[in-house]
Amino acid sequence: MMLLLKCPKCKNRMKYNSTGLISEKNKKRCVYCGHSYKVRESIVQKS
Repeated sequence: MMLLLKCPKCKNRMKYNSTGLISEKNKKRCVYCGHSYKVRESIVQKS
């Protein structure tokens, strides 16, 4: 499932390809500012 995420620090949007279920442990590092954040809390759109 392809997700569109929004970084809570710099507000940039990036794509994230999820292969399984999204749990509380899934984290992503922002490619623009390097900030790590939880995937579940920053989902903008599911496709």
